[in-house]
Amino acid sequence: MGRQIRMVPKGWNHPTDIKGNHIPLMKGPYSKDVAEWDEEFERWNNGEVLDYSTWPERRTFKPKEKSALECESFEEWHGKRPVKEEYMPEWPEGKATMLVMYEDTSEGTPISPAFETPEALARWLANNNASAFGGMTATYEQWLATCKAGWSVGMVMEGGRMMSGVEFEAQHSRT
Repeated sequence: MGRQIRMVPKGWNHPTDIKGNHIPLMKGPYSKDVAEWDEEFERWNNGEVLDYSTWPERRTFKPKEKSALECESFEEWHGKRPVKEEYMPEWPEGKATMLVMYEDTSEGTPISPAFETPEALARWLANNNASAFGGMTATYEQWLATCKAGWSVGMVMEGGRMMSGVEFEAQHSRT
């Protein structure tokens, strides 16, 4: 992806390191991701792996094949077990009411303060020349389309022209 709305409670501050830089946080839910990892680990130990031909519609499993059999461990095959501190918190229903724009291509860090409406968030992003992708910015209308959609890809090539996903979203609005 590229840009993504995340809901946070009023007054919540994204954690920072000792230098004041935002700590990257993955969008959860952690509880679901860790439960799926644990299930797949158990299945791995019983000689099975997730069958990606049915995923994500269904979580079915199949016997390990060559590439899985060549791995020494489940972590080598799948990756490390999710760590709660690396995820956005899971708040009770209705508590997260504020919208924040995040970059999530690799970082998972906020690029805006929290706002109550998509319009206010889009206005801030446009007025502050927030990055839509790399050094590209976007207009209020472009940001508003992304805020209403909830996300955009980072970059799109269309007709031989590179544009931010935010600009593309405005031209091909899914909302």
